[in-house]
Amino acid sequence: MAVAAYGQLNVEGLPSWGSRSVDCFEKLEQIGEGTYGQVYMAREITTGEIVALKKIRMDNEKEGFPITAIREIKILKKLHHENVIKLKEIVTSQGPEADEQGKQDGNKYNSNIYMVFEYMDHDLTGLSDRPGLRFTIPQIKCYMKQLLTGLHYCHVNQVLHRDIKGSNLLIDNEGTLKLADFGLARSFSNDHNGNLTNRVITLWYRPPELLLGATKYGPAVDMWSVGCIFAELLHGKPILPGKNEPEQLNKIFELCGSPDEINWPGVSKIPWYNKFKPTRQMKKRVRQVFQHFDRHALDLLEKMLSLDPSQRISAKDALDAEYFWTDPLPCDPKSLPKYESSHEFQTKKKRQQQRQNEEMAKRQKLQHPQQHTRLPPIQQTGQSHPPPHWAGPTNSYPPPVSSGPTHHQYGKPRGPPGGGPSRYPPSGNPSGGYYPDRGSQGGGYTTGSYPPQGRGQPYPGGASGYAAGPPNYSQGGQYGGSGTSRGPNPIGGNRTQQYGWPQ
Repeated sequence: MAVAAYGQLNVEGLPSWGSRSVDCFEKLEQIGEGTYGQVYMAREITTGEIVALKKIRMDNEKEGFPITAIREIKILKKLHHENVIKLKEIVTSQGPEADEQGKQDGNKYNSNIYMVFEYMDHDLTGLSDRPGLRFTIPQIKCYMKQLLTGLHYCHVNQVLHRDIKGSNLLIDNEGTLKLADFGLARSFSNDHNGNLTNRVITLWYRPPELLLGATKYGPAVDMWSVGCIFAELLHGKPILPGKNEPEQLNKIFELCGSPDEINWPGVSKIPWYNKFKPTRQMKKRVRQVFQHFDRHALDLLEKMLSLDPSQRISAKDALDAEYFWTDPLPCDPKSLPKYESSHEFQTKKKRQQQRQNEEMAKRQKLQHPQQHTRLPPIQQTGQSHPPPHWAGPTNSYPPPVSSGPTHHQYGKPRGPPGGGPSRYPPSGNPSGGYYPDRGSQGGGYTTGSYPPQGRGQPYPGGASGYAAGPPNYSQGGQYGGSGTSRGPNPIGGNRTQQYGWPQ
């Protein structure tokens, strides 16, 4: 058997997938958890390579191996692209396993199965949740261009992702972004005549045609999700945080206008249109709500958030949009800063711990209140100096200076409390945790069934989930957003460059 170099998997000596044991890996840290099982950062003992191990949960399966895992493995073996997560191999363990607390996993089968992925340092949700972190415009353009490139590759190979959200976009410390979690993905045909389920895509990123019950759809459903991610990066928080399907549709209509046969031909034939059509006429407000975006960003966003899926821009055309070819240009991924590992599961855990510490401090303060500090006594007539412990006003102090306007910090908490370990909570308000309905906490390595139907309350600070606010970046100076000058694109080449796969 050939021996691999240090830091590389020994794939040359593998006769087939599934022949190796999970004991070849040392689990280092849990980085995800959900209804599918757990995800661990692990090290291959022989070579020292760091990987991600995703355990495929078997105890709830009545008919053997989960169909979603079969579909994900099949699709990932088909896709090979620098912006798509790489599945390295499948490994097994003999018999049920115990968790960190020693509790058996309840597996009624003779073995557990793990998917071995390349390890990625962050997911977009975990990274953007870091306190005080603010993405620059070149950085946003860099991430968006990689997302669109990977998605275009998937669509060319007739694969719909069907669960694009921040926690499923993985980023390494080289600045490379990869599409991950293909548990809801599936192949499609160009005629779009097959009936597909509309119970896909996490609620906040689900397009209106699926919410209205459409079962014939194509790549446009992914492009709506990309538009939501794009606006979220620029705006600093999710733009359509509905807590259930009717509210989600209403938020979409308030932002993008009421659908009718004029702006969306054929909409009246979609199954649930008459049930959910708005009772009043609403105008399109994308440019009004996001007036702090530059004009090229607004142009691209409007094309991504078109109500009519047939008018929605494709990933290929989006890559050619003026937004990516005007100053400031997308930065080189390798020039991006390196951060401490930040996955949604980890940042959520830190926030929960911080919240518990704050609550404990409040309880201690209530149990042990500080004694009331008395005010200085009233000065008697003729007393020329105040008591030494009280400093009166003097003329030596400079006049107060008013503070300027503050800017939105991207690193603020980005979601209502709610949610739990279950990836898909029931309708209504979930409870406990952050990001209740972004899907399971495992991020881009996850596998699950259908996205959630319940959402937490809208973000504090405004009645509308997408109320206009100050941008989280500067529009002038180094990152002026509406220039028209062109230049070489560090990561994209020229606009007419052909991709290395069929169009």
